[in-house]
Amino acid sequence: MSAAAALVQRVLGRVVGRAREIELVVAALAADRHVLLEGPPGTGKSTLLRAVAGELGVGFEFVEGNAELTPARLVGHFDPARVLTDGYDPEVFEDGALVTAMRDGSLLYIEEINRIPEETLNVLITVMSERELHVPRLGRVAASPGFRLVAAMNPFDAIGTARISSAVYDRVCRLAVDYQDASDEAAIVRAALPGAAIHDGWLANVVEVVRRSRTHPDVRIGSSVRGAIDTAAVARTLGEMRGLPAHHRGVGLDAGLVALSGRLRLREGCARTAEDIVRELWQQVFVDDGDSEPDDASGKVNAPTGATPAR
Repeated sequence: MSAAAALVQRVLGRVVGRAREIELVVAALAADRHVLLEGPPGTGKSTLLRAVAGELGVGFEFVEGNAELTPARLVGHFDPARVLTDGYDPEVFEDGALVTAMRDGSLLYIEEINRIPEETLNVLITVMSERELHVPRLGRVAASPGFRLVAAMNPFDAIGTARISSAVYDRVCRLAVDYQDASDEAAIVRAALPGAAIHDGWLANVVEVVRRSRTHPDVRIGSSVRGAIDTAAVARTLGEMRGLPAHHRGVGLDAGLVALSGRLRLREGCARTAEDIVRELWQQVFVDDGDSEPDDASGKVNAPTGATPAR
């Protein structure tokens, strides 16, 4: 087994699913290429990259992309107080994440790269092309072996974002990352709530509610798996407060309303509220199939004939 294949197997032990994506990321990094992961939030992009970096045994510099990420914040700067006494000495320069990653041969992970200013993006383009950076009064900073840029972006959020230029795409290997399947998402929720006594059937239905939110005609952006995690976590604590099981219908729906309503982005002109959509989806998954939520952990039971679903 090659070193890269062994690395993939180790990463698979730390990440739920994502075998294909892990292979492609490892292959691109092993080929000394920069990588752009493109997909909606909550699809495990940073989790995957942290696991790969951890198994590679290399540094991992994390940068949150936003409009305030100036070139000086990314590259670094001279300490003004020390400049007054020592001048522009290299020892006075405080490395930013980019220079740190270049000197150490680490991975530089930039989240939401399409939110950073154009002048900051231009700095990254130069580094990706030349593998070096010229800093005024400091001089040339060369990238050590192992340095690679890995970026992520959500192409579906238009607020506060800018179009990524072809100059960036020309210098990276792009990998589209979509939502995982239902069984993987249920496993992610389980892993996030270790030891929680949550009924498997109920948990699978919560995941289904979240997944349906992504395709609802009135919803522009649905919930990620984080919504299912929060729903299960809130239902567990809310049930304890009310003296009811987490899978009780009233407990589960209230937890879903709290955890999911803020995550849904409705389409322009929609006259409904996010709470209306959550109630509709909950009704579809838990009631409309003729079943009601179980009162114990034994599974689903059929609703009595003529019963009126509780809301």
